[in-house]
Amino acid sequence: MKLHLTQSAGNQLITGYGEGWVEVNETRYEHSLIVLPGLLVTDWTVANFDALAEAHFERLAALAPEVVLLGTGDLHRFIHPRLSRALTMANVGLECMTTAAACRTYNILMAEGRHVAAALLI
Repeated sequence: MKLHLTQSAGNQLITGYGEGWVEVNETRYEHSLIVLPGLLVTDWTVANFDALAEAHFERLAALAPEVVLLGTGDLHRFIHPRLSRALTMANVGLECMTTAAACRTYNILMAEGRHVAAALLI
C-alpha cells in the first residue's frame, strides 16, 4: 500500500508498506527497522516478534522518543512488560499494533510534530 502525505519537511516518512517490506522516503526495506522523524535505524536486528529482548527496548529508550509504536507484524500482539522496562523507566509510552497500523499512525504523529519512533518488525 502506498501512503501519501503532502509534506515531510525533511523528515523520515513511511511512503508505503506491504507483506515483507516497508518503504521510507521511497526506499524499500525488507528487514526490521526503527523510524523516527530525524533518524532511520536500519540495523535493528530483530528477526521476528518472538526474538524481541530487553536489549531491543533499551536501544529504543536511548533514542528518547515520546512514544514507541511497535509494529508486531501481520498479527496484533502484546509483549511481556519485563521486555519494555527500559521504556517504562524512561517515561516513554509504548503502543503495540500491527506493522501496517504502526506505519499509518507514525505518519500522523510525525506530521503533528511529535517525536515518535516506529519500531517495525518486517
